[in-house]
Amino acid sequence: MSYRNFTIETDADGVALVTWDMPDRSMNVFTEEVMTELDAITDQVVADDGVKGVVFTSGKAGTFSGGADLKMLRAMFDAYEAQLATDRAGAVAELFERAGRMSWLYRKIETCGKPFVAAINGVCMGGAFELALACHARIAATDAKMGLPEVKVGIFPGAGGTQRAPRLADTQSALQMLLKGETLSASKAKAMKLIDEVVTADDLIERAKSMLRAGVKPIKPWDEKGFKLPSGPVYSATGAQTWPAVSSLYRKETNDNYPGARAIVKCVYEGLLLPIDAALKVEQRYFANVLQTTEAAMMIRSLFVSMQALGKGARRPSGVPARAIRKIGVIGAGFMGAGIGYVAAKSGIEVVLLDRDQAAADKGKAHSASLLEAAAKKGRSTPAEAEAVLARITATPDYGALADADLVIEAVFEDRDIKAEVTRQVAAVLKPDAIYASNTSTLPITGLAEAFPDPKRFIGIHFFSPVDRMMLTEVILGRETADEALAVALDFIRTIKKTPIVVNDTRGFFANRCVLRYISEAYDMLVEGVPPAMIENAAKFAGMPVGPLALNDETAVDLSQKIMRATIHDMGEQAVDPRHLALVNDMVDREGRLGRKAGKGFYDYPAKPAKKKLWSGLKERFPQKPADEVDFEELKHRFLVTMALEAARTMEEGVVTDPREADVGSILGFGYAPYTGGTISYIDGMGVPAFVALCEKLESRYGERFRPTPLLRDMAAKGDTFYKRFAPAEAA
Repeated sequence: MSYRNFTIETDADGVALVTWDMPDRSMNVFTEEVMTELDAITDQVVADDGVKGVVFTSGKAGTFSGGADLKMLRAMFDAYEAQLATDRAGAVAELFERAGRMSWLYRKIETCGKPFVAAINGVCMGGAFELALACHARIAATDAKMGLPEVKVGIFPGAGGTQRAPRLADTQSALQMLLKGETLSASKAKAMKLIDEVVTADDLIERAKSMLRAGVKPIKPWDEKGFKLPSGPVYSATGAQTWPAVSSLYRKETNDNYPGARAIVKCVYEGLLLPIDAALKVEQRYFANVLQTTEAAMMIRSLFVSMQALGKGARRPSGVPARAIRKIGVIGAGFMGAGIGYVAAKSGIEVVLLDRDQAAADKGKAHSASLLEAAAKKGRSTPAEAEAVLARITATPDYGALADADLVIEAVFEDRDIKAEVTRQVAAVLKPDAIYASNTSTLPITGLAEAFPDPKRFIGIHFFSPVDRMMLTEVILGRETADEALAVALDFIRTIKKTPIVVNDTRGFFANRCVLRYISEAYDMLVEGVPPAMIENAAKFAGMPVGPLALNDETAVDLSQKIMRATIHDMGEQAVDPRHLALVNDMVDREGRLGRKAGKGFYDYPAKPAKKKLWSGLKERFPQKPADEVDFEELKHRFLVTMALEAARTMEEGVVTDPREADVGSILGFGYAPYTGGTISYIDGMGVPAFVALCEKLESRYGERFRPTPLLRDMAAKGDTFYKRFAPAEAA
């Protein structure tokens, strides 16, 4: 019998090698077709007396599987929504059955009576690792990576992951992995007892076959009489110590914002009280329940479907041929420019890192050396790889070295005159078809392009700091930027494995406009007398990764001062709240509190191991309200609403034209509460009428900055959503 996605080869010893290799995919994923074939293969090998056991592996070099195809889950959402209006009970029942298909397929393999060994040859995530856990033994290549990351996209491991992991590993370690969506190395997975052996990739298949020949029991420990949980019973002395710690971990990781994470804790707790089949049924019920939540729908759409589409070039002009980016120039070897040079060189691109003198350029290259050294200490780089990366970076003050660059990225100070002078010097040596980009974070691209002889080849590429860790890049179109410049920018970003969003020109573009609203709202709260600790905690409980005052310290308080002054220069004094300017002027000019770089800002930063703490002087500057007079929930709403409202303004103004980019950009760019799916999904998820009502409530208390825009009022009246009104056809 032949299969589209699998091949079966049985050797003389009766070991069947089942190789998963989807012909139309670069990585294996679980689809309805794959599960149907795997079900049939299980029946086939069980019925064949000549098969004594199965080695299950992947035919894709370096990858086992990325897990379930989340587009399949989107189809489940769509089918559920379509049936819900006419047959709610039937819709829920159908969702329950479809949600459990993978789980019961794995249980069938687990109890089929013949031993299965998973030979994990590379990346093995989500549903694929759940399959491996259902096999009777697991062996992994030394460089394999595995994990159950579903919580990061709003769901949880619903194919047995919450039941098998804590039956193999100790409860606390299993829960930590599940709640963090942690990726494990092969060695760590073995230490946790989630896999049995680690071997070289060349020895993987033969060693898996040897395990079968030596005898692998075709029954799991939890199906045998007398099985004991690794951490002992839930109701035990050990359990009494474990579960309070679990509750603390859950709150720390999620602030109770993620239904998928909440379900993980419940599944593990309830499941460990039950036999495996009943536990899997409990897991299935929770999984079907989580699939019905707004958070799951929004997170899957933004963090998987949309992010993948944007990463593959959804906004790339279709009529422009791809151009290989072989060499780039980076002007300015400071922290940002050095980071850009590093990620480019690491991706195989030749880099000219240019600064005012050789010492400054060399310092920028040394930044790459330090990053490579840190990676080597963590086992993520070898000396040979580091040498190759550094060999691709030429540090120099000579503009002539840019003559054959395909793309030049300017990353100097946020000063128009300095940027204009640099631009003119680069233009004098640049080849006619090269693209010029500015890494400005706030200055409009159209104005900067005036210093370049051909504005069609001028574009903005705004990186986020630190470049080596931040996944987002903001591509900004000037008024005259041509499609070719956009195509080259997106090709470059794809090469360095970042996710781009494309926005039209305006002050602050998209991400910084929203971030400035976040910080500005914190300033308003300070002026009102809200205790600084409540401000920071409210933001984090709302789902933000860092409080606005801590974020302001990271970006530099004096940078906030410069942005305010530049805004006043360009737009008039009414464009900046004078109370905010007074606060920042006081901190910078009088107190010298410039942020983390100065060791003091809104926080004090003592020498390690002491931890940072909020500056006590903030309380002296503003009369403090008693904590019981502050509505903590309303603080959370204010942060989320002010940023979402700004995102809505950018769409109304045509700065952002695709809601996917606002959502992905807000999560990757500044950590906007991921459980919402992003700024626009936050609005669509609660419904535009409800969002407008919330804005009006906040406007009545705090002023016109919360006033709903005309677009929002129109959409509320028509029952419209951003994804219906603005999404391109392929994302609808």
